[in-house]
Amino acid sequence: MLPLKQFQDFIEQHQLFTNGNKILLAVSGGKDSVLMLHLFKALGVNVGVAHCNFNLRADEATRDEHFVKMLSASLNLTFHLTHFDTKKYAGENKISTQMAARELRYQWFEEIRAQNGYDYIALAQHQNDAVETILINLVRGTGISGLHGILPKRDKLIRPILFLSKVEIETIVDDNDLNFVEDSSNLSTNYTRNKIRLDVIPHLQQINPNLEHTFAQNINRFSQLEEVLNLHVLQLTKEIVQQRKNGLYIAISDIEKLKPINLLLFEILKPYGFNETVISELINNLHKQSGLRFLSTTHQAIIDRDYVIISQLIENVNQYKMIHGNEVDFYFDTHHFGLNYTNDVGYTVDKDKLYVDADKLVFPLVIRNWQNGDKFMPLGMRSFKKLSDFFIDEKIPVHLKSDIPILINGNGDVIWIAGLRQDNRYKLTKATKKVAIFEVKIK
Repeated sequence: MLPLKQFQDFIEQHQLFTNGNKILLAVSGGKDSVLMLHLFKALGVNVGVAHCNFNLRADEATRDEHFVKMLSASLNLTFHLTHFDTKKYAGENKISTQMAARELRYQWFEEIRAQNGYDYIALAQHQNDAVETILINLVRGTGISGLHGILPKRDKLIRPILFLSKVEIETIVDDNDLNFVEDSSNLSTNYTRNKIRLDVIPHLQQINPNLEHTFAQNINRFSQLEEVLNLHVLQLTKEIVQQRKNGLYIAISDIEKLKPINLLLFEILKPYGFNETVISELINNLHKQSGLRFLSTTHQAIIDRDYVIISQLIENVNQYKMIHGNEVDFYFDTHHFGLNYTNDVGYTVDKDKLYVDADKLVFPLVIRNWQNGDKFMPLGMRSFKKLSDFFIDEKIPVHLKSDIPILINGNGDVIWIAGLRQDNRYKLTKATKKVAIFEVKIK
């Protein structure tokens, strides 16, 4: 007899789906997925079946494909099938065969779900899978989230037979005389998960015969602990993270009040891809040189005086545009500039406008980002100053320096730090006959 009451109770307890939802079942043909399929069918849920042939086990893979196809037909269920060149994908992406198979199947499952109106994707993972996942995470290193192993529900993925152990599944399949196929790769120790399953867990079960039940209780505790931590981090984020136009600002004084500092700062910055090693280095350098930069794959964290500033990494920062002198409008990155000329020698005080002696311009001009070594003679001064020092004096955050357009004359002189200061050598004088007016229209 199928454990329909337990199955239904687990679904309701974790709110996996509701009546009327359409579920895509990932079925390999093994005992776990076959039992899951029969449980859904017996419960009367609207389901379809998805099967992946990874072309890794030759005739055995073809056998599995045929079995799942025939099983679906016998139950009058929609059947979705795909074939993958898994080894080729693994080689092209420089990942293991196991990881390639994982990426390929999850991508395909989501495509089928979205294209065919399924609400969720059901995976036949059980308590032993959860134990294995926790042990793998502990061996590789994990945060709090790694300790709860596999969750019953995450986004569009549901795992409705997590209430069963491997032994329980085998007993139910045998008692109900359900047909299945055996994956011979499950007996190979070439994969990390199989090594844990075949070599490690049996020894742990000798110490604790009720291992799966104990881990299920631990998983519940860890999940609740993570929920408490997430709520605390959410509140801290609201209190100390300031959203500004050019990034997220966190006062160093607020960071130093965090206890434990490494854990909480890691959790606050985790959405931006920073790992624990980078967070530790950041904390150790909070009061050292301003301008130090720490990177994730998508963001940068910059220590800038009293703040740590988080901003998104921008590709192709070093931009370059030539101006030939006859443009009325031109664009640089997100900035929109205007250019016109007049014989009326005069100016108004406006930081977004540059009035320059047109006869001193050597075309084509260049507008580009700031570069190390740039210097100019600030308006009103007789000596040169490095742009890096000028930015410091103007209190320009480190991560914004590269966003400021720099206008360069054809002879290499810096004419204007757009929106901030022009070069003294190009100011209007009594000898000026023609004025070129540059204007920042949109920043």
